[in-house]
Amino acid sequence: MKNRWIALYVENQVGVLAKVSGLFSGKAYNLQSLTVGTTEDETISRMTICVASDDITFEQIKKQLNRMVEVIKVIDLTGVPIHMKEILFAKVLGISADEKAEVFRIAQVFGVEVTDIGSDSALLECKLTERRNNELIALLRSKFRRIEVVRGGAVAIESISTSCR
Repeated sequence: MKNRWIALYVENQVGVLAKVSGLFSGKAYNLQSLTVGTTEDETISRMTICVASDDITFEQIKKQLNRMVEVIKVIDLTGVPIHMKEILFAKVLGISADEKAEVFRIAQVFGVEVTDIGSDSALLECKLTERRNNELIALLRSKFRRIEVVRGGAVAIESISTSCR
């Protein structure tokens, strides 16, 4: 079992997300990540989906998605050079002035933004790869007592050049 990535171009209509996610739940496939947004054409949305599966199951998923009327195109991103980012917000709570300075140093090293601060808290906004977001969370957990994390799913696009992720 490994994480596989699929991009779907779908009709931008009510109920399409429910049908696609219903396919996964109906077959007991576990979604790791799912993001949806409109494309340059407002009648078409692009879904970026991560699913943990083996090779045989992944081929079944792609075939079933291709059979759906609302699905315009299925793109397997698993072995393709892509650019991928995941949005993450991390609140660091109950911190002293010295700890707040440490949060700012960490933000600078990771290239993330401190978007809000309070007397004893700071909010980081991150647009990193999943791996870098995981590293940031691990570091924050090791240094501070209270953190709160909210993650969005990853978005990905095929690379123009040959650089990967």
